[in-house]
Amino acid sequence: MRPIWTGGISFGLIYIPVNLYTGSESIELDLDLLSKKDKSPIRYARIDTHTGKEVSWKDVVKGFQFSKGDYVILEEEDFEKVTIHRSKTIDIECFVKEDEIDSKYYEKPYYLEPAEGAEKTYSLFAQSLKKSRKVGIAEFVFKNREHLCALKFDGDILILNQLRYDSEIKPIKELKVPKTTNLKEKELDLAMDLIDNMTEKFTPEDFKDDYITGLKKVIEAKAKNKTFKISKNEAPKATNMDELMESLQKSLETIKVKK
Repeated sequence: MRPIWTGGISFGLIYIPVNLYTGSESIELDLDLLSKKDKSPIRYARIDTHTGKEVSWKDVVKGFQFSKGDYVILEEEDFEKVTIHRSKTIDIECFVKEDEIDSKYYEKPYYLEPAEGAEKTYSLFAQSLKKSRKVGIAEFVFKNREHLCALKFDGDILILNQLRYDSEIKPIKELKVPKTTNLKEKELDLAMDLIDNMTEKFTPEDFKDDYITGLKKVIEAKAKNKTFKISKNEAPKATNMDELMESLQKSLETIKVKK
């Protein structure tokens, strides 16, 4: 596995050289776009909207439209002028309790390993995080933009969790969310009982991507000219408020029987 970024963690006056690796991957089926007529693969082309001709990659540049039809062309050195101060450093700004970070801010995990010769300082920082039960909030530049992140010690390794900036979180004021509802105490008690009876330890490996598995079976069947039968499930109906108590009670009884 090759690092996707190399730099270091800036912790006070301490600098810890590290390598950054992707900590997750999106598992998808690689589906190609084909022409319906003859099953030929579709090729994407970079077309000049003025001449109608295809443009070679070497002639493609990045530009920002600051007014209609007027663009500022950005070269690689222009990006470096902005990112030079943080292009190789994960600058820790402060430390916070992990439970203070709302889940909606988490975006993507990365792994950090110490560069050669930095093992001791890496371990010191990692163990300090573990003992303090805190996470380090930092910023660093990756792929021509600055990112907010949280560093935590997990198992034997430092995890860098990329966070969303507050400005990236959409407001909920336009959503129609009820502020208050007339709930009966017994309804709330039954709902709490249901939650308690469905509570168990989270084990990530227990959850599998059934959709991808099912899609592969469909593809295999079609490749062998076989018919793949699947039972159709209708979408469940919304629970009627008049039946809420009864539905909660039946749900609770079902869970208890399963256990």
